[in-house]
Amino acid sequence: MSTYVIRRLLLMIPTLLGITLVVFTVMAASPGGISAQSLIEGQNLEPQAKKALEDYYNQLYGLDSPPAIQYLRWLNNASPAGFTFDKENNISSFSLWKGSDLGTSFRYGRPVLELIEERVPITLLLNLLSLPLIYTLAIAIGVRAATERGKLFDMGSSALLLGLWSVPVMLAGVLLIGFFASNQYWHWFPTAGLNTRAALDMPFLPHWGSLKEVALLLGAGVAGAAAGVGLAQAPRLLRIGLLAGLGMGLGFWMGTGLPHPHVGMNLSLGALLALGIGGLGYTDYAGLRLGLLGLLGAGLGLAVGAQWGSGEFTRGFLLDRLWHLVLPVLCLTYSGFAFLSKLTRTAVLENLMADYARTARAKGLAENMVLWKHVFRNSLLPLITVSATLLPGLLAGSVIVESIFSIEGMGKLAVEAVQTRDRELVLSITLISGLLTLAGYLIADLCYAIADPRVSYD
Repeated sequence: MSTYVIRRLLLMIPTLLGITLVVFTVMAASPGGISAQSLIEGQNLEPQAKKALEDYYNQLYGLDSPPAIQYLRWLNNASPAGFTFDKENNISSFSLWKGSDLGTSFRYGRPVLELIEERVPITLLLNLLSLPLIYTLAIAIGVRAATERGKLFDMGSSALLLGLWSVPVMLAGVLLIGFFASNQYWHWFPTAGLNTRAALDMPFLPHWGSLKEVALLLGAGVAGAAAGVGLAQAPRLLRIGLLAGLGMGLGFWMGTGLPHPHVGMNLSLGALLALGIGGLGYTDYAGLRLGLLGLLGAGLGLAVGAQWGSGEFTRGFLLDRLWHLVLPVLCLTYSGFAFLSKLTRTAVLENLMADYARTARAKGLAENMVLWKHVFRNSLLPLITVSATLLPGLLAGSVIVESIFSIEGMGKLAVEAVQTRDRELVLSITLISGLLTLAGYLIADLCYAIADPRVSYD
């Protein structure tokens, strides 16, 4: 195993060099190439000023050098060991440890490493909120659909997941903003950014005017959670009926909140929410049902407690940040869990019909033991394959979501770098993304051996 890991790590070096070389070649071969003229194109400057700016860029970035020299120059900037340059940009010495800031961005005039350090936490936050939701929902729905093949839940979830997966992210983002962040429908969430300007001056945690308000809110939340947990333990038909009635009531309440209420809209919203919320009571997984209904009850309780409170309330920086993240996280989550749910269903269904599963049942093992101890473990391989892209996804983020919601993350930074032909920034992002991709594939290969004892790299 150690020999295999060392070999894979050594192979990463030529692979990364090849990836960055291909990207650089494409940029250099594109119309206009990588030159000072392309950087100042479109600027209305006097001829003398334009010439002076071109000379400045050529001296600073070496853009008048042959493409091969330009690539080697960037490689020297990205490497911790290499040549150092004087103020006139001439080679002064060679150092085994000169540090690396990945060069200076054409667009921003700042070290690329500083820009990446600013944007990575934002993209990490988005993905760390969405990934647990994606995998939790995907595994729960996929396993349930596989165990009820051909039944109502399987057919209904398949149709719903296919519909969700078919909706483009850009359309979903625009619809979410149009319905939930505009004055024409429900202006519940902000349209862009991660914080309001006023939130920067707020305390980090929410703040209430008195302890009575805090006690009221917490009491309402606890009562709502207790009611949700109690409802989760009720008979199936009763909890489905009560949850459907709750969904119908919420739909009518949402309809009355529109600028121009309409009976047809109220009925449509009520039926849609009755179907969605009522479906939460259908699942037989007690733990999942308790968690979902407990969270639903706590959320409704907190909402009612906030409406009853009359004191001064300051939402604080934390709640303001979470408020801004609701719509972007929804956009990042829906298509991912739809795809993974179908993948999980297929993998579990294939293993449920395998010979070893029938043998385990014949030996008298309980169905849950067969499912989770034997079948599910062997169904992890497709999920591990997909999870190999998680590491580069954490860096690259979602270009579309960050652009729609004006979030200054890595995805938007990559788009801006390509649009402005920022050689240093494009190649640095390519290098880091390629490194994370190769590391993700290596981790996935190691996880194969953990999940399936038949896989060996010795």
